[in-house]
Amino acid sequence: MVFIPLAMQPRKQSAGLTRRTSAFDDMRTIAISRLMLDNFDHIKAYWINIGPQLTQMALTYGSSDIHGTLIEERISHSVGALTSQGITRKELIHMIKGANKTPVERDTFYNVIKTY
Repeated sequence: MVFIPLAMQPRKQSAGLTRRTSAFDDMRTIAISRLMLDNFDHIKAYWINIGPQLTQMALTYGSSDIHGTLIEERISHSVGALTSQGITRKELIHMIKGANKTPVERDTFYNVIKTY
């Protein structure tokens, strides 16, 4: 149903990674995913890894979904994510509208619950 390109989050220098992916690499991955993965209905921009501003851009680069509300994300942050650990519905709506897109709340199966 959805492809989620996840950028590596280097926690320590000893992990063998010298730097994070660039903004260009993140957007290119999303755009190529949209073009090549026609068997996926949705490409997700995972704001936890790429941040809110790149998530807004990703909605124009081919992403049709962003990760939803969170109280305290722990997995990506335990390995070095630099974003906030949570986001509210109000913040998500603001992020999506800021990208000139229409926020739509959905369930796990992409059935529309509410349009904002």
